[in-house]
Amino acid sequence: MEFFFYPSSVAVFGSFKKGAIAYEILGNIIEGGFEGDVTPVNPKGGEVEVANVRLKIEKKLEKNVDVAIIAIPAKFVPPLIDEIGDKVKGAVVISAGFSEVGNVDLEKELIEKARNKGVKVIGPNCAGIFGVHANFFGSFEVRVNKGGLALISQSGAFGGAALAMGNEEGIGFSAFVSYGNAADLTESDFLKYFADDKNTKVIALYIEGVKDGRKFIEALKYATSKKPVIVLKAGKSKSGSKAAQSHTGSMAGSYEIYRATFCQFNAIEVEEMEELFDAAKTFEMYESGGKRIAIITNSGGPGVLATDKAEKLGLEIAKLSEKTINELMEFLPPQCSVKNPVDLIADADYERYKKTIEILCRDENVDSLLIICVPPIFIPSEEIARAIIDAKCSKPIVVNFMAGDLVKNGIRLLDVHGFKNFLTPERAVRALKWLSLRKVFSNQDQFQ
Repeated sequence: MEFFFYPSSVAVFGSFKKGAIAYEILGNIIEGGFEGDVTPVNPKGGEVEVANVRLKIEKKLEKNVDVAIIAIPAKFVPPLIDEIGDKVKGAVVISAGFSEVGNVDLEKELIEKARNKGVKVIGPNCAGIFGVHANFFGSFEVRVNKGGLALISQSGAFGGAALAMGNEEGIGFSAFVSYGNAADLTESDFLKYFADDKNTKVIALYIEGVKDGRKFIEALKYATSKKPVIVLKAGKSKSGSKAAQSHTGSMAGSYEIYRATFCQFNAIEVEEMEELFDAAKTFEMYESGGKRIAIITNSGGPGVLATDKAEKLGLEIAKLSEKTINELMEFLPPQCSVKNPVDLIADADYERYKKTIEILCRDENVDSLLIICVPPIFIPSEEIARAIIDAKCSKPIVVNFMAGDLVKNGIRLLDVHGFKNFLTPERAVRALKWLSLRKVFSNQDQFQ
């Protein structure tokens, strides 16, 4: 399926009047910097101008292309696939009006014609796809920055909201696919594909239900053996399950079965969008971690909150060795607490943070570190950020800088050096929990 996400050529079918879906998708492709061949197609012909680029609208597709993006009335889609099937490798069918509204036969006709021609289909009733590292934005959703997260979404609207939120959270994406009714290619196909994609570090999956449970289990097992997979499952309640079925025409099934599957195959299940991106940030930085955490803070309150959350989530507040405690006592002011959490007090500077991080990192009882900073106005947050960056530590470090304008420069500096900030102590602890789960499962011989 590489041609979907790294295409050399694309044709867009639909209306190219301003505001029409095909027009918006065409604009996204051009504005996104796609360097391949782009062909707009509409039986009326003419010209279209998008992003200061004027293109001829072909009346029909005369040349071979990798991907066809189709945004025309549903009843015309099967005949179009029949017409262009010999010239395209894959079709992204944006058009709605198929099984999700009861037109099951029309959807069957679409897939039969596609399979007769050897065309792979994404959709119908979807929001399109991104191949971010190919500068290919074949969707009407907001464009995103390059990175390592592949987002697979059954819902187009959720996918669009998630992309926008990802931009706000500073997430970089490798790809996005909204697969809609999953009439041909499903979440299982994309799980397997992104598991082997060189630019994808983490896979995030939003699902309401799956049509082929066995295929999904095999794909999830394969993907989680390769990379972290984060899952947000909708339709858990009875009412939600019914809503999911009416939304995409798929069976939501028993949530308990899904939950057991996620646990068995090391998928990281999250409860809401905020958690999805926190988990994505976590696994962008590290592959795994342990349950024993050390907390370094310059403010007692956030340290207590982090400790409470850690114990609630089943993490261990690491018992520091006597050697570690003695090393801390040698250089820290007497007002500081050398027990875990280690409280460096409000005037903690670069040297105090850096040295404490390095000492705790050497402790064999510590698997991961949480660094909390609530800087006073007389110590720039960049100073503490630099201490974290410069500290010699090979163990996972998760950071919580609070809050607002006071820490924005420090957070920016951390981000440049690969450290993602978590806005609250609780969210940072949850990140460490996900890392610990990944390590626990990866140590199990479950993939033979």
